[in-house]
Amino acid sequence: MSRIVSLLLLASVVQCVIVLALYWPQSTETGQPPDSVTQLLVPPIATEVDEIIISDEHGNEAVLSKRGDSWVLPELGNLPADSAKVEMQLNFLEGEQTGWPVASSVAARQRFQVANYHFQRRVTLMADGKELVVLYLGTSPSFRKVHARLGGQDAIYSIGLSVFDIPGEDEKWLDRRLLQVRTPTRIVADGYSLTREGDQWVSGIGKIPDARELEALLSSLRSLQVEGIANADLQRDLAGAEARMVLKVESLAGETTLEIFSIEGEPFIYSSEYALFFRLSDYDYDRFTSIDARLLEQASG
Repeated sequence: MSRIVSLLLLASVVQCVIVLALYWPQSTETGQPPDSVTQLLVPPIATEVDEIIISDEHGNEAVLSKRGDSWVLPELGNLPADSAKVEMQLNFLEGEQTGWPVASSVAARQRFQVANYHFQRRVTLMADGKELVVLYLGTSPSFRKVHARLGGQDAIYSIGLSVFDIPGEDEKWLDRRLLQVRTPTRIVADGYSLTREGDQWVSGIGKIPDARELEALLSSLRSLQVEGIANADLQRDLAGAEARMVLKVESLAGETTLEIFSIEGEPFIYSSEYALFFRLSDYDYDRFTSIDARLLEQASG
C-alpha cells in the first residue's frame, strides 16, 4: 500500500514540474519574453519631437532644439548640434522594445537611480512646448545596458544603451565639423593667395602651387574638427589676443575668416560665422601652421 502511495506522490510531483515548466514566465536574462509583454519603450513620436532636454545627476542640462531638418544648441547661441547623433538616439529610443520589467517598486527606483528625484539622466521629449515623454535612465546592470523607466509608470526595464551616449552638457552635442570648408574657391593668408580657376589652382603671382602643399591645406580645411568651446575666461583672453594665422576663405557657401591662436601652448580657432572661440586639437593646429607659404605662392608645376 505504501508503495502505491509513493508512486502516486511521485506522479503528482512530476505533473507539477511539467506545469511549472510550461507556464512559468521566462526571465529576460534567459530568453525572449512572449509577444504579449513586448512593447515599445517610447511611443513612435520621433517625427513630432522639436525639443529635447537632458538633465544629468550633476545638475547639468543640455537643450536641443530642432530648426528645419537640423538641431541646434539654443543655450550656446544656436550653434549647430550633431544632428546625426541626435536623430540616431531618438530613433533608438523609439525603436527599443521592452521585455519583462526587472522591478517596479518605489525602493527599486531609488536603488536603480530612475526615480523622479534621483537619476543619472532625465530625458524630456517636447513638441510645440508640450511635454510628450519623460524617460529616466539610471544604473548599468551590464556592459551597454541601463535601467530605464518612463515617467508616470512603475515598470523598470533594462535596455541596450549607455548613459554616456546621452550627455547632459550642451558642448558634448556640438557638431565638431561646424568649421569645415569643403569646397573653397579662394584662400588668402599671410604670404600667399590662391584662386581656383576651373580644375586648377593658381597663386596670386600666376604660379601653380606645389601639389603636396596645396593638398595639405585643402585637406586641413575639409577635415577640420573642433574639440569644444573655450571657457569664459579664455573667451575674454582670446578676444584681445593676436592670431597666429588668419585665413580668408571663399567657398560656394560664402566667405569665412578663420583665425588660429595659441595661448600658453593651447590651440584655439575662431570663425567669423560664430561668436565663440573653439578649442582646437594640436594635430589640426600643426597642420595649418606648418603650411609652407612659399611653396603655395611661388612654386611652379
